[in-house]
Amino acid sequence: MNPVTTMPPILHVAAIHAEAPAGGAARFIVGQDHAGRWVAVEVHGRAGGLFRSRDAAVHFAAYETGHRADAVSVSPDRVELRL
Repeated sequence: MNPVTTMPPILHVAAIHAEAPAGGAARFIVGQDHAGRWVAVEVHGRAGGLFRSRDAAVHFAAYETGHRADAVSVSPDRVELRL
């Protein structure tokens, strides 16, 4: 089995710890990084973090977005938090 062809694509998102975007509603992507850690990242790279569980990542993202139903997506692809 060739790991290069069987691994899901990587979604690279730059993120820093900051306030929610001023001009628009925040949206987050939740997924796992290359090491299996759970990541929540704001789509514009303005906020994010690493979490111990999927539930913790989704909880953080939901809180940051005011619990809007359309604001948090769980990705089947790998998600990388870039600082």
